[in-house]
Amino acid sequence: MIYIGSDHAGFQLKEKLISFLKDLGYEVEDKGAFSYDPQDDYPDFVIPVARAVENDPEHSRGIVIGKSGQGEAMCANRIKGIRASVWYGGNREPLRLSRAHNDANILSLGAGFLEANEALEAVKLWLETPFSGDEKHIRRIKKLDN
Repeated sequence: MIYIGSDHAGFQLKEKLISFLKDLGYEVEDKGAFSYDPQDDYPDFVIPVARAVENDPEHSRGIVIGKSGQGEAMCANRIKGIRASVWYGGNREPLRLSRAHNDANILSLGAGFLEANEALEAVKLWLETPFSGDEKHIRRIKKLDN
């Protein structure tokens, strides 16, 4: 299950990602925004995504979208067990490492710095990258959670 949410700055990209993810065969639950409102606030959509991932960490991931992705990641990372990683373009290696080394369970995208196709490719890479399961990475994640 992929939970997805965005404020107004990520609204258009969110709508494209939902279709893209469904075409890839993922089950997707939209946590809002459900319409474009330039006065909305990202915590109203990010917190429901993070809580949903928190409640089913083995079978779900989240994608949150804002202008930079920074505030969205900060918001999501306040929820215990959430490891949100930010990406707003450029080198894709941090996407892979966020999954392989950190078992990131939420991807925060900076829509203000991404072309739609670039974001779609990044999300696919992030979702397809497994956690390595290496002992050192497990140990480090446990330290984060404690």
